[in-house]
This record gives sequence, C-alpha cells and structure tokens, in this order.
Amino acid sequence: MAYLSMKWKCLLLAAFLLVHKMQGQDSPAQSVNSDTLSEVVVSASRSPERSFWVPYSIDRLRKPMQDLRHPRTLPESMAFLPGVFVQKTNHGGGSPFLRGLTGNQTLLMLDGIRINNAVFRFGPNQYPNLIDAYTVERIEVLKGTGSVQYGSDAMGGVMHAIGQEVRLASERYWEARAASRIISQDMEYTLRAEAAYSGQKAGIRGGYTWRQFGDLYGGDSTGVQSPSGYQERDWNLKATLALGSKIRVTASAQQVGQSDVPLYHRIRLENFDYYLFDPQKLLVSYVRLESLPDSGLLRRWRIMPIFKKSAEGRRYHRLGSSRYLDERDEVLSYGVVAETEWQIRPWWKTGTGVELYYDDVSSRRSTSSGGVMTAERGLYPDGASQLNTSAYSLHHFTWKGWRMDAGLRYNFVQNRIPGKYLDLPGQSANDAVPATDAVVGQWSLLYSRRGKHAWFANVSTGFRAPGIDDLGTLGLVDFRYELPAYDLKPEKNMHTEAGYRFHSEWLEVQGSLFYMHIRDLISRVRSQSDSIQGYPVYIKTNDQEAFIRGTEWAARASPLRHLQVSVSVSYQYGQNLTRQEPVRRIPPMNGWAMVQYRRDRWYAAADMQWAASQDRLAQGDKDDNRIPAGGTPGWQVYNLHAGFSSRVLQVQLTMSNVFNEDYRTHGSGINGMGRALTVSLVFNLSKQTRP
Repeated sequence: MAYLSMKWKCLLLAAFLLVHKMQGQDSPAQSVNSDTLSEVVVSASRSPERSFWVPYSIDRLRKPMQDLRHPRTLPESMAFLPGVFVQKTNHGGGSPFLRGLTGNQTLLMLDGIRINNAVFRFGPNQYPNLIDAYTVERIEVLKGTGSVQYGSDAMGGVMHAIGQEVRLASERYWEARAASRIISQDMEYTLRAEAAYSGQKAGIRGGYTWRQFGDLYGGDSTGVQSPSGYQERDWNLKATLALGSKIRVTASAQQVGQSDVPLYHRIRLENFDYYLFDPQKLLVSYVRLESLPDSGLLRRWRIMPIFKKSAEGRRYHRLGSSRYLDERDEVLSYGVVAETEWQIRPWWKTGTGVELYYDDVSSRRSTSSGGVMTAERGLYPDGASQLNTSAYSLHHFTWKGWRMDAGLRYNFVQNRIPGKYLDLPGQSANDAVPATDAVVGQWSLLYSRRGKHAWFANVSTGFRAPGIDDLGTLGLVDFRYELPAYDLKPEKNMHTEAGYRFHSEWLEVQGSLFYMHIRDLISRVRSQSDSIQGYPVYIKTNDQEAFIRGTEWAARASPLRHLQVSVSVSYQYGQNLTRQEPVRRIPPMNGWAMVQYRRDRWYAAADMQWAASQDRLAQGDKDDNRIPAGGTPGWQVYNLHAGFSSRVLQVQLTMSNVFNEDYRTHGSGINGMGRALTVSLVFNLSKQTRP
C-alpha cells in the first residue's frame, strides 16, 4: 500500500461502502476486449457490416474505459489499435496518427457527426481528448480512406466514436453505474456516475464525470513534470422515443469541459511563466429522426439536425515580458445530415445522403501591460465562417465470395474572411470568399474463400479543403509565429491498399500494404530572415508533393482455452518530393504484444508497447523543440494487469511501466508515464420489472 495516499484510501473506502448498499443483478463487466472479425461495424460504409467483409483496413475497440490496459483518455485508448500512433503535445492532449497523418488531415466523428470544424488545427491537436471516453460504446478507426463516406479531412482516415445508445425493452428496465479510478502519486482521481431507464416506448440515459489529473510523473530520471495536471468536468444526456412501430426519435447532448491545462514544454523550454489552455470545451447535440430497418426497397432513412459549440482559451505570459495575453476562440456549428439506404437487388445495396455544416468563428485577444488592457486581433479573423456541403452515393455489390464497393462524393466548401482583416497589399476592403469543390471516388474489391480467408484491394481519392485555421492564423502557434495565407488550395491524395484477413476459431490475422500520394500539400515554410517576438516566422504554402507508404499487421491467437496472445506492428515511410526531405512527424516503426489469461471472472495479463527510434527528420522536425536533437530514441514499456468481475462489482489493477523507463512518443511535448499503479472500480445496479 506504499503507493496509496490518504485521498486514495478515502476514495476506496467510499467506493466499497457504496457497493454494499447496492442490490440487483447485471451481466458481468467485460474486462477484456472480445471483439472478433465477425463483429458488426458501421463506419466503413455508413451501414451495418461484418468486419470480415469490409474491403478496407478497419479496427475497433469496445468500451475503451473498461479495457484492461487502462487508457486514461479516448486518444490514449486508440494507441492499442494496430497502425495508430498517438502523439501528446501535453498531458491534456492526444493526437492519433493514421497512415502518417494527424490533426486536420484526419477526420474525428461522434455518432455520425463531424467534430472537425473550420479552426481544426494543422498537425497534432487536443480535440480527440474532448470526447468523454466513459460515454463511448466503441471506437472504429477507418485507415487511409473515408473522404467518400464522410467528406473533407479524411485523408489519413476516420476516427469514429460511437456513444452508448438508449435501448427500448418490452419490460421496464433500469440500471445505475458508479465508477472510480485512481493512479498513484496523485496523478488521477476520477468519479463517474450514470443511470438509464428503458421502457416500451421511451428510454433515457445520462451521466456525469469528475476528473482531477495531477502532474504527470515520468520514468527513471524524469520525475514529476510540473505543471501538467488539469481538471475536467463532463456530462451527457440522451433520450429515445418510439413514434409508432417503425420510427424513433433520439435527442442527445454531451459536453466535455477542461480547465487550466498547461502546455508543459512551452513552460519548461521557452521561458514562459505560465501557458494554460483555459477552457477547453466541446458541446455536441443533435436530434435524430430515423426509421427502423425494413425489408422493402427503402431499408432505412435518417435525418439529423446538429448543433455544436467549441471553445478554447489560452492565457500565457513570458518571463521578462510586461505583456500578459488572454486569447479565446469559439466556433458555433449548425448542421443537418440526411441519409437513406436502399436494397435495389439482393446483390446490390446503395446508400445516398446529403450533409451541410456551417461554422461561425469568433476570436479575440487582449493584452495587459502596466495595468492597461488592450484589445487586439485574435488568432483567427473574428466573424469568419465556413460553409461545408456535400452529397454522396455509395454502392455495395455481393456475389458468392466476392464483394465490390464503389462510391462518389461531391463536396463544396466556402470560407468567408471579413474584409477588415485583408491587410495584404492589393486586397480590397470587401470580404474574401475563397471557395473550393472536389469530387472524390472510391473503388474496392474483396474475395473470401470458405469464409476464413479474405483478400482485398482498394483505391480511393481524398481531399482536405483549407479552413480558417489554414487561411487566417496570425500569432504564436507551437514553436513558431504564423502569418495568414489567403490563397491556399485544397490538399488532395490518392490512397491504394492491398490486404489480407484470416479468421478461424482460434486465430485471427489481418494486414495490409499501402501507398498514399499527396498533391498540393499544405505545409508551413519558414522565413529565414524574419523574427517576431523572438520566434521564427512561418507562412503556409501548398505547392508541394509527397508520398507515404507502409504496412500494418496484427494477429490474435487463442492456443489454449483460457489463453490469448495478441501482437501488432506497423511501419510508415514518408518523403516530401518537392523539398527532398522526410514528411514531418512520420511515426517510427512501432507495435505492441499482449498475453492474457482469463478464467471464470478473473483475468491476468502482461503487455509490452514499443517504438523504434526516429531519426528521419524534416527541417520542421529539427526546428521543433519537442523533438530531441538527432531524433526521438526508441523505447519499450512493460505493463501488468489483473482484474475480477462479478454481477455487481468490477475491479481492475494495472502496474504501468514496470521498469520505470524514460520514454517519449515521437513529436510529443511531454514524456510518458513512469511506474504507476492504477486502480479502477465499477459498480453496477440494475432491475427489471413487468409493465
């Protein structure tokens, strides 16, 4: 018990007192991810499909906060998926790389809604951490494709978080759950409470999450990384109503709010007194009107009005400076998604839909010097906006052991920059309205032999329309000072892939080879002679061409009844053909391995995560103070896990980084966690009554 402080002991005592008051029955909590390739997924084709028959690379993770590897946040849970590499600029962030791309070159979704907006930042960002993983039923990651299914930004792929649904039942049913989670050295205290009710015609589910993250302790010689801790308060509410026997309406709202999130590397390396993200907030709400699956020509339809609000504040002060800065950006997003699914023939299924999103951006900056407050231009042009509209058609053909998919999407994106910000030579005072459109396509083919072997290949095109972050950024971002660039074009890519799957009672294997060619790549170019506030000056251009190629493989075997072994490895190589240098932030070769033993309600496991060194650096990597001179060293981290599940109680224990290794994922601004003990308790209470 040497790791337990008094706060730990009080929380554990309160938790055990709570469980003794509970009565009722519920199904045992699942401590080990038990997904197989035959599980149903939805992200790949916007309609339910068996994973084995999806002709692209897709992976999924069920109930991320119940996974035995104890992820702290949603992006950290994605690090356990093959081919996904997670960079962390700070402890409150987490930016997954898909096929060597991250940030606004990948698409983040929640319940079929785009989370990306007009100010989604280029490169690593914190946005995936603004989805409460406790509300997520499963994560599906579609790699290397997705622009046809979901539109702009999905060049590297799609990360789709699918929340818990409200179920309706013939008998009234209610359940409650309380969860607590603590990490040694005061690195985390989490409390989660949720409840749900289901009836024949209506149901409701809601919850609240309280989280307190202390400063992160690194391994060996790193010690405490202060300041890095922050606070988080989240809530969610979802209700479903049956309108007759064939139509349902669901209303949902959820918010994640983080405060006082330090940017650790800036304080430690750039002589800042403080640099805080305060607040970081994301509100997502929608109403979904949909039909239940039918056997007719029109199988399903759905209409979904959407409202989102994101807010990011930044407060910082550099030592030796008399200026104290306070910045705040907000985006109000309105949207609607309408989609249908048709069964034209027994062998031909099609889905069509339209989407519209409108982002309204507000941005401000104020400085305080000598007691005088001055309002300045924000990081983005205040009052800027973006309209994103698209229409798509997806077609799926099956014949015996063959499956072919084909689809097209037309996407139109229009940004508006208020004229008062167009201070470049030759610009008029009228608003700038840069607009772009694109048609993207996808074709894929899969052949399965005996339902065990599957070979697949696909070709897809994608694009990313420049947003307000690309066009109008003015100010300090990461290690550089950025200037606006109002004449950018969309990035475009072509992705090709060939893969193989095998599925039997005791063995699953999946792997692929891929090649991605990118045109009009948007990248930041440094002005060698200019400096503002002591920082190098950068401006975005997109006159460059690059490629990324690589391979991903994963296997899972159950050689004995209670034993399971899993391994994964991925490798990417990226080259900027125009500048004759590596693509920025390409992850090194990396992977993981796990052995787990499960019997009745008990389990024990050991896993190892690793990454090779990365010394292939672009000039931007060399300029980045988060990356050590000469590159990021390789590392291996070993973890131990154990747990127990009953109808009421689930207990999980993890000893992370057993050998207390110092390590950092490539491009991160903070080291990974050192040796630590995590304790998680979940209590379930349910009751079923006849109407």
